[in-house]
Amino acid sequence: MKLKNYLLAGTALVALSFMAACSEDETIQNENNTENPGGNDGGDETNEDVIIWPGDTIANLTNHYTVPEGKTLIIKAGAKVIVSTAGVGANHAPIEFTVKGNLYCEGTAEKPVLFSVPEDERTEENALVGLWGGIVATSTCGEMLIDHTIIEYTGGQVIEGSPAASAGIYTAGDDAYPQITTNNINGRYVITNSVLRNGWSDGIYLMGGNAIIANNIFAANGYDGAEAVNVKAGCVVDVAGNVMFSPNTNGLKLSSSGQSEDRGMAKIQAYNNTIINAGWRRDGEKGGCVYVEKNAFANVFNNLMVNCKFRAMTPSYDLPNNPDEGYCSESVIDYNYYASGTQKSNVVFEDESGVAYSWEGYAYAHKNYYEGVVDANSIITKTASDCATNDPKFVNFPINDVALTDYIYQDAWDFHVQAGSPVLAGAYDGTDTKMAPYFGTEGLQVNGQTYTSPKVEARFGAYGTK
Repeated sequence: MKLKNYLLAGTALVALSFMAACSEDETIQNENNTENPGGNDGGDETNEDVIIWPGDTIANLTNHYTVPEGKTLIIKAGAKVIVSTAGVGANHAPIEFTVKGNLYCEGTAEKPVLFSVPEDERTEENALVGLWGGIVATSTCGEMLIDHTIIEYTGGQVIEGSPAASAGIYTAGDDAYPQITTNNINGRYVITNSVLRNGWSDGIYLMGGNAIIANNIFAANGYDGAEAVNVKAGCVVDVAGNVMFSPNTNGLKLSSSGQSEDRGMAKIQAYNNTIINAGWRRDGEKGGCVYVEKNAFANVFNNLMVNCKFRAMTPSYDLPNNPDEGYCSESVIDYNYYASGTQKSNVVFEDESGVAYSWEGYAYAHKNYYEGVVDANSIITKTASDCATNDPKFVNFPINDVALTDYIYQDAWDFHVQAGSPVLAGAYDGTDTKMAPYFGTEGLQVNGQTYTSPKVEARFGAYGTK
């Protein structure tokens, strides 16, 4: 991906006011200083149900925005959605981008769509503050495409007056906004080639839907909890080819919480992801890379875990196929690769695990590890002397130098591996049909186009050699 910093820079252009589809005030700026053709809302209307925000424009949101039920919003390549951090109303409720209809973000490698805050507020100090409410796809959102899109600085607190609280999606006073939320068990969602970074809460929180989450970069997800990808009941999901850097708790939290007759078991294929520095900013003995619970049917394989605090965990493993709390006995969590650098964490919870090194966390006698069953065939670095042997040999990532609690992603890093890397051998070969991606053959149709999940690669991690 060519997600260049210059795309985040503002431009001094003429502002044109318009009223959006649901009457929220916005400002749009056109880079050729001409009024946008089409309807009176500043976008191109191909018909009364479809609104297009043109490419290379800036939409300034100063109020909550909603794509109404039955309507479609298409955001073209290079468009920037800049969200005010002042909030809405007397209590300054964080601005929320609600999708009751369909949303298609059609960025490209050269011109991604951007959801962010004003440029002078895009600072390292604000990375985990939570400045706006993120994208919330409700139970009536049928389709959503997030392609080559950057979403950042989300995670505002859900309070009284927040649309998600009024709709019963989140609880005022208890929840913070993820970067993306879904809540339709029949919805179709494709999130690909995108960057979800710098958020107080989860990167993606799936409470329903069929989804492909592939080839994205997640970075700095979660302040004092939260994951890169968090899946609940009512979901069928392929998660593949993603890089997850420094999620506060886990790269993947896979749970069938909320399962009922209407909301089916969570089903997840999670393969060929690279998870780095997970869990070190979270206290307690929870978190560290992958957490599978509450009867989720999860196949987790061929993933590369680097400098994570703990290994894959499966609480309540001794309650097989219990729909409330137990572990789904059909799940396979195996053929993963756990690499460790030699650096010591600058945050050590001595009154808990006392784990200070990644290899030490992998070797820790955790109550939620199940030796010989979970990760029975995985490569696990358990001693300092094994660190060099099991080094993945990235093209450009200093595995022994980046602090375990660092969370700012560096664009210069390259998680492809060098020829001869040990992660290129020993992975699962992809022949078992029950491990096949759910959407690898027939795919998911979104906006008239069929998207397919990446095929299983017989290596560990998101990338092979260049």
